[in-house]
Amino acid sequence: MAKVLIVDDEPNIREVIGLYLRGEGYEVLSAADGEEGLELYHRGRPDLVVLDLILPKLDGLEVCRRMQAERRVPVIMLTARGEQADRILGISAGADDYVVKPFRPRELMARVAALLRESETRADQANGRVISFDGLRIDPSTREVAICGTTATLTAREFDLLYHMASSPGRTFTRDELMSAVWRHGFAAEPSAVTMHVRRLREKIEENPGHPRYLLTVWGVGYQFDGR
Repeated sequence: MAKVLIVDDEPNIREVIGLYLRGEGYEVLSAADGEEGLELYHRGRPDLVVLDLILPKLDGLEVCRRMQAERRVPVIMLTARGEQADRILGISAGADDYVVKPFRPRELMARVAALLRESETRADQANGRVISFDGLRIDPSTREVAICGTTATLTAREFDLLYHMASSPGRTFTRDELMSAVWRHGFAAEPSAVTMHVRRLREKIEENPGHPRYLLTVWGVGYQFDGR
């Protein structure tokens, strides 16, 4: 069964989450601050991380960035605040989901299971075809994206979004269609999540993000990948 790392400075939160995770058959690692969380991440190689936003020694955003830079795994960010700005920061750091405290443990377990299923799906996609368009190369086997030979560092969600759109060049996707395809477990209930990811993708793969070559906006509808 999968291994889950909990990083939270509240002992009761770690205890409750750990209890439910073990009840579902998962192996559990637990850390009380950001530095300890990174150390366990390196040594334990978990399959998923439940990560608090506010942590001693090293905050959750920085921990998430360092984790994803080393090895991409699903991350669920926990926070006592529910502002959209916090959601955007968490997503930008590489988080896949966002849960506001207090939360229902069963809901968290459902999100853990859904993200692990998505991770398995990504592994299955590793045998997919390499997509190449005018200097852009997308390789699902290594989950790497290169722009004119230079590697672009994408989060797992950014890669999934780009690969999905590039697999159907010229097709216009609505935001709802992209949410259903890329955020299959329903985390991205707000269209702004898709908009933000497209904006970040443009910053990483477009020579001029203000006048994109690949990721086009179809006003009033959604987005399209230009494969011409």
